[in-house]
Amino acid sequence: MRKEDLLAEIREEVKRCFRCPLAEQRTQTVFGEGNPDALLMFIGEAPGEEEDRTGRPFVGKAGQLLTRIIQSVNLTREEVYIANMVKCRPPGNRNPTLQEIEACFPFLEAQIAIINPSIIVALGSVAASYLLDTKLPISKLRGQWYDWRGGKKVFPMFHPSFLLRYNSRAPGSPRYLTWLDIKEVKKMYDLLRQAS
Repeated sequence: MRKEDLLAEIREEVKRCFRCPLAEQRTQTVFGEGNPDALLMFIGEAPGEEEDRTGRPFVGKAGQLLTRIIQSVNLTREEVYIANMVKCRPPGNRNPTLQEIEACFPFLEAQIAIINPSIIVALGSVAASYLLDTKLPISKLRGQWYDWRGGKKVFPMFHPSFLLRYNSRAPGSPRYLTWLDIKEVKKMYDLLRQAS
């Protein structure tokens, strides 16, 4: 079966899902989008209001910033894959609970298995701490490579919604550190592309 067909099957399963209370509040599910053969996958925490309305991940203000971050290293959204830890919007855009993440994680695991990216960028502490099974804050995790299942590499970065609170690009600022981080991701991406 083609990757697109497998992903479409899981997308349909997600639409029918009521494994956790988030399903009761959603307008629609937000499955994820991008290149099914992507080397690079971005994983955020949860859909927000815009995402819940459109059914697409990272389309609000934070999503527009993520798009600019991706483009800053000459990549496009179409080349990567973008998803979230949970597929439904938590009320008031709060962080998803551990129970909600665990209920939804099999869907994300299936996406990861099908797409088979070499690099996973964990955006924010919710995604990073769950994927890496740690309680460390994102400020301590970001900017470093971590080995993950199946030879994949996880690279935590600040969530774009966090960056929206800071305009400074001064050395050491969150936006400055994110610029260093995305350049590091692109360096690894280029190495892996040359090797394949």
